[in-house]
Amino acid sequence: MRRITWVLALIVCFSAILAGCGKKDANAVVKDLDQVVSKLQSYEGSGTMTLHTGETPQQYRVEVWYKNPTYYRIALTNAQKDITQIVLRNDQGVYVLTPSLNKSFRFQSDWPENQGQVYLYQTLVRSILTDSSRQFADEKDSYVFEVAANYNTHSLVRQKIWLSKDDYKPKQVQVSDSSAQVVVEVQFDKFSFDKKFDDKAFDMQENLKASGPETKGTMLEVDENGQLVEKPVDSSQAASVDSANTPAAEEDLSKPFGEIMPTYVPEGSQLKDSKALDGKERSTVLLRYDGEYPFTIMESRSPDRAVSLSAGEVVDLGFTYGLLTGEEQQTLTWTQDGLEFRITSDNLPVTEMIKIAASMQDQTGK
Repeated sequence: MRRITWVLALIVCFSAILAGCGKKDANAVVKDLDQVVSKLQSYEGSGTMTLHTGETPQQYRVEVWYKNPTYYRIALTNAQKDITQIVLRNDQGVYVLTPSLNKSFRFQSDWPENQGQVYLYQTLVRSILTDSSRQFADEKDSYVFEVAANYNTHSLVRQKIWLSKDDYKPKQVQVSDSSAQVVVEVQFDKFSFDKKFDDKAFDMQENLKASGPETKGTMLEVDENGQLVEKPVDSSQAASVDSANTPAAEEDLSKPFGEIMPTYVPEGSQLKDSKALDGKERSTVLLRYDGEYPFTIMESRSPDRAVSLSAGEVVDLGFTYGLLTGEEQQTLTWTQDGLEFRITSDNLPVTEMIKIAASMQDQTGK
């Protein structure tokens, strides 16, 4: 009898030990994540983002830097075309940089607090913390959450997030539409907390200067009044400009490039007409749509000179960053492959503008 009692006591003790170091449930992981994000000081991550929005998947390299409290640097590189765009936030504001054109657009904005970003750790963790109907799974080396997606388009409704069991670092994210089809996927190949950045890591001019030999001799910046002004590079930047690239700076903007048609158009809207406006200074294509949501799309070669631009907000298009301007009549502007695109409408929702833009990102001129 004593032996049986001793065996039972040993089993109870062993079971208690296993329970103490056993698997964590969703509530325990959520509590830990709340502590991690509240004490977050800095991180650096990189990976591959795949967009399944066009006829063929498009891949982009993503590099993310964060330093507490509000310093951000995100570099988004088209893997096929080797073109990089950077969004930067520092004490001076939020910048959208196109290093190959040496352009800098500056805004006073709360980005990214006012928008979710699939590759930002804070966005992923907060989506887990705020979704009371979250689903949880314990896999071999990952905790997996399925939660509501909170991004700037209604087409993305759910997301699945894989976190490392060891330290809660992100490993993978899949964002799906209402049909449970994966639209955006991010695979992290590197992520580290408490990254030490030097003083110039989030400096606008330093990021432009590091763009390489294609850099031209001027930069464009939106001032406090919302006007785009041209600034010369400083002497250290000028020294890095290769004179062999001078002809590229004098590209013929009037050269025709053909129409680039969106493959997505909002229900109730249809193409009215299209015109090629071949001016002496700049070749432009104008697409006009009417119906329930009338809008126009203007396509032209991106100039390396100052133009007027109203103050606006940064919009994540997935494949690049756009600039949203205007109030009663809004315009979404973005650049890609040396072309500038503008969607303008007085009643087209921004979410629809984003879907139209996404449908044009892998199209060629016709």
